[in-house]
Amino acid sequence: MSTIHFETTRESLIEDIKRRCDDKIIEKSNADLLIKLINNAEDLNEAINIAALGTTYKRTGFHFDKRLEKMTNTIKYFKKNNDLSFSDIRVSGSKNCKEESHDDKCNGEIHEDNRKGELCEPHKLIIGDNYDALQNLLIEYKGKIDVIYIDPPYGKDSMGEFADTNYDNAITRDNLLSMLYNRLMLARELMSDDGVIFCSIDDRNQAYVKCLFDEVFGETNNITTFHWEKTQHFGRQKINFYSNCEYILCYAKQVRIASIKELLVEKYNENLTDAPLYNASNNEKQLIFPEQSVKFNIKDGIYTESNSKDYILVKPVEVKEGTNFNKLVLKFKSRWAQKTVDEEYSKGTKFWIKSDKFSIRTIYSDEKESNISPKSLIFTNNNNPLVAVSRYNEKVGTNENASKEVEEILNGKYFEYPKPVSLIKYLISLIYDYGVEAYRDDLIILDFFAGSGTTGQAVLEMNKADGGNRQFILCTNNEKTDTTPNGIAYDVTSKRLKRVMTGSCYDGNSDFEWIKKNEALGGSLLVYEIDSVDNSSRIKGRTAFELIDETLYGKEKFNNIQNKIRWVCENFEHTQKSEEG
Repeated sequence: MSTIHFETTRESLIEDIKRRCDDKIIEKSNADLLIKLINNAEDLNEAINIAALGTTYKRTGFHFDKRLEKMTNTIKYFKKNNDLSFSDIRVSGSKNCKEESHDDKCNGEIHEDNRKGELCEPHKLIIGDNYDALQNLLIEYKGKIDVIYIDPPYGKDSMGEFADTNYDNAITRDNLLSMLYNRLMLARELMSDDGVIFCSIDDRNQAYVKCLFDEVFGETNNITTFHWEKTQHFGRQKINFYSNCEYILCYAKQVRIASIKELLVEKYNENLTDAPLYNASNNEKQLIFPEQSVKFNIKDGIYTESNSKDYILVKPVEVKEGTNFNKLVLKFKSRWAQKTVDEEYSKGTKFWIKSDKFSIRTIYSDEKESNISPKSLIFTNNNNPLVAVSRYNEKVGTNENASKEVEEILNGKYFEYPKPVSLIKYLISLIYDYGVEAYRDDLIILDFFAGSGTTGQAVLEMNKADGGNRQFILCTNNEKTDTTPNGIAYDVTSKRLKRVMTGSCYDGNSDFEWIKKNEALGGSLLVYEIDSVDNSSRIKGRTAFELIDETLYGKEKFNNIQNKIRWVCENFEHTQKSEEG
């Protein structure tokens, strides 16, 4: 962790403590003590651990016993795994470097056959503790990550379909929240100002984890909570209910500048109609929409103006619980007159506004009033009126789809309860360039609970489909199980990525079902592992200055040892202590 980054993170932590004090979450005397301790913290780990002691919500009853990260004097750093890293850029239409074989040192070069001259950025897989991975990523990626998706472990057995909950599980809720808190603090530092984070969570832990996200990102930065239908097969029911839904929390670093689109949905009910009221050839009209007649897909609050020159907000409107609390008065080129608006409303027609542009649409049914509000819903069952569809016209899948995807790539079941590629593609496809109303194809996407590598495959498929230049960074541990004796990173994550990117595994084997139906997605992959060195080591060839490779952090090779020593001391905790000693 850079000492420069540490200072800015320290300031952020202190601001959080002050905010909690202002909100009467913690007492002022306690806040003053925490700030004093943070100011005297020796490194980032210590500062975050101190800040964690102030995460008790007295007013709401949200409390968890903190489990602090272990403090050591070893330096953790990236070490390249040459056996697992590869370059194979064969993406049809991609804006990435398209040479079929090149050394990954091309990172940063512009190739002649690169259509728009973008830099050739390899994707990255980091193997090891994600806390250490996040700290190392801050050296190169602080403030640069556009999208984060995580699917943290819900319990000892990843909270499988019929597993016991955290009330009885080995991963206690305190441990889950403590583990997430420190990592979310680092993740927030990595996010760009308009960055967005998605977190999958089950129904048992959703309320607790949402409170934690409110704590880290602030309640005002909550965008919505998605409901994902994880299965359509209910099995044998031995109880009087069945849970087939999981949740996806969505938060922005700064919600006011977050570039996230309205939900993309497809209607299956033929009697349901959705049409814009705007008609450019008509004269401008002033229309009044009654209280609670409009469904809004924007955050609750008072709005005084539209973000579009085509729609004029004549008077302020208050959006409350997803509808207009007072009358909405708009001026625009409408295909309807006020009389038609009144008549349609009397028939049960609802109106829908999807963004702060106030582009109003009708939602009505020939049979009965429709109460559809797509603000935070993802349905995948065809019996439901709305089905989530990505911009690639692909419906969001279920756990069954995800399991089949992994099995066809790896020729067997090696991972429990993966997420479908289509779900991650859907979430990423909500991010767009606010200035030009175009979807971003140059995003940096991070998943620090990567598991089987679904997020990586989703990014690759998106790039292949639209020629995008998105980059994924995945972090995963290497937990060993009966089905993954070498560890999940070696037996699942890296193999999955190698197969879908190049069409064959590391041993050259191409005998798997997925490649028989699909083309290789292309792309180069750098695989890093987390290694460590004692900060006091003076053994030739075993010092931090010799072992840490600056090129793995986006730097060119230093031409003299003095510059290398200065860079290492600035960017890795404990090194300065060693030098001063």
